[in-house]
Amino acid sequence: MSLVGTWHHRRMTGSSERTDSAAVALLRDGFDRIHEGVASVLEGLSTDELSWGVDAEANPLGWLVWHLTRQQDGQVAHLSGLESPWKAQWHGRLGLAYKRGASGYGQSAEEVGRFAVEDGQLLVGYHDATHDLTMRWLDAMTDEDWRQVIDPSWDPPVTVAVRALSILEDSEKHLGQAEYLRGLLLRRRGAAS
Repeated sequence: MSLVGTWHHRRMTGSSERTDSAAVALLRDGFDRIHEGVASVLEGLSTDELSWGVDAEANPLGWLVWHLTRQQDGQVAHLSGLESPWKAQWHGRLGLAYKRGASGYGQSAEEVGRFAVEDGQLLVGYHDATHDLTMRWLDAMTDEDWRQVIDPSWDPPVTVAVRALSILEDSEKHLGQAEYLRGLLLRRRGAAS
């Protein structure tokens, strides 16, 4: 049975084989910090500020938050076998000019430049749904699940544990970029006063 199949079976049957390892506690803490940071970085920003980047080809602050959430959502949904919040609900609610399968990866500056969200709370809501998905996945994982190889083309092969850390690392990097842009925006606000 595949990882998705075993995880789904345990979730549906209520099996309690999950792990409470220190590694899971660290992953939970890391994703909790991302979750808190997303709400904080978006707080009080205008529509124009959500679409602001340092130049015409730079990633805007709101796009960075969407992308960090979208990559987390897509990868966790794939690993868990659960429905992606983006595909289930948030693609339509956010109304972005992107295809349903888009994640931001490989987008051109022109595509990124089409990012427009009217209210940062929509991005917070999307991230809330993605965080919930992530916590449900982490809660159901067992020690055996973490060791499963999901990409043997690498040396060493990529396990679920390595992918989980990669998802967290990508989110941390993009949140840091968004926090930096927020700092620049707040300085611009002060200079304009």
